[in-house]
Amino acid sequence: MDTIGVIGVGLLGSAIAARLTAAGYGVLGYDLLPERRLGAGSAQEVAGKCRTIMLCLPTSDVVAEVLGALELTPGTAIIDCTTGEPEAMAAMGTRLAKSSVDYLDATVLGSSRVVRGGTAVVMAGGRRPVFDAAAPLFKTFASRAFYLGSYGAGARMKLVANLALGLHRAVLAETLAFAHACEVSPVDALEVLKAGAAYSRVMDDKGQKMLDHDFTVEARLSQHLKDVRLILAAAGAKHAKVPLSLVHRQLLERLEAAGYGDMDNSAIIMAYE
Repeated sequence: MDTIGVIGVGLLGSAIAARLTAAGYGVLGYDLLPERRLGAGSAQEVAGKCRTIMLCLPTSDVVAEVLGALELTPGTAIIDCTTGEPEAMAAMGTRLAKSSVDYLDATVLGSSRVVRGGTAVVMAGGRRPVFDAAAPLFKTFASRAFYLGSYGAGARMKLVANLALGLHRAVLAETLAFAHACEVSPVDALEVLKAGAAYSRVMDDKGQKMLDHDFTVEARLSQHLKDVRLILAAAGAKHAKVPLSLVHRQLLERLEAAGYGDMDNSAIIMAYE
């Protein structure tokens, strides 16, 4: 089987690499932190040895910086799993196509734990043949993969999905805090919520972590704050009304300032304590 390159071996990148390895793929991974590297001493080494390269980087600006420094062989496929700015990612795809390099903005819905469990969702934009060729890779860590259109479509869908997901976490945190204030056991409240129409999968993923104050990182709070800022920027450009996301940003900014940025995004509960 092909050796797949991974540039950015943090929470998401390491989870994808583990799933690829378990499925029988070779993986050559590079990260700025030496302890995270998977056999590669530089990003260029990955680019020189792999025809398919997955990017799991913090922002689309970092993606542009990394790709700008690489010598890419024509025919290389870049699968960009970064949650970034949609228009920047669309421009990236167009620019790479001029050098005969394929590009997918293949954003991932799900924390690193979800990816390690193989049940993430991939939302991709780019050329359909490139998406079809990447489908076996997506199946190693995702239960569904959606082709959504041309360059940037996956990134736009990720912002839509993250808006709902982030607000679900904030609503759960507020609900549990409200239950406590009303002298209702938050443990009982979570059980009842899961049983009825108020249920959300966020309750399964983050409910117990909130109750236990277990903020072991699956997805960093500061990373979601970055996503909320992207959502607000996109909303401003399209004149979309997102008042709840404005409040959400304020909550996250306060928590980041209080030192919770590198903790799991379930730490949103601390906004209410």
